[in-house]
Amino acid sequence: MAPQAGSSGPVGSLLENEEQLNRRMMAKRQKIIAETVQTEKDYFQDLDLCIKIVVEPLRRLQIARLDTDGLFSNIESVHQISAKLLSLLEEATTDVEPAMQVIGGVFLQIKDLLEDTYKIYCYHHDDAHILLDSYEKDEELKHCLRDCIQSLKKTENGKYIQLGTKAAFLERLL
Repeated sequence: MAPQAGSSGPVGSLLENEEQLNRRMMAKRQKIIAETVQTEKDYFQDLDLCIKIVVEPLRRLQIARLDTDGLFSNIESVHQISAKLLSLLEEATTDVEPAMQVIGGVFLQIKDLLEDTYKIYCYHHDDAHILLDSYEKDEELKHCLRDCIQSLKKTENGKYIQLGTKAAFLERLL
């Protein structure tokens, strides 16, 4: 049997296989990094819409029995940390050779901020659900929340957006 073109026997085949494996691993790595950046971008945009279309309008209503801060806790801080994370991720990946993109350091850089922010958000999460359950019994509040959710469902183009868990929970109750 004649050796394949471009290979020098078993050693050449091993090198080709290793090179193919490295290319596949690098492609997979690039895909994971791109997906991580896109997921954070989408999350930031969802938070932005939630704040602009739900939280701020509910605060402007100034209904005494509606505790907007209780419902949404420190969502503005979550939004800010998401913006910071997205900015750092984009900085680490934009105009950088794929093999040189390193995003683990980004997460380590803001680990304490992420932890502090999400500790507060998660700590208040169950209370927000209890509060929301109580609002289900109040028709005026239920109507206000339903209007916000309907606004959140549509963007300016009339396209439906994917609702985050808190908005989806609001929608289920209403």
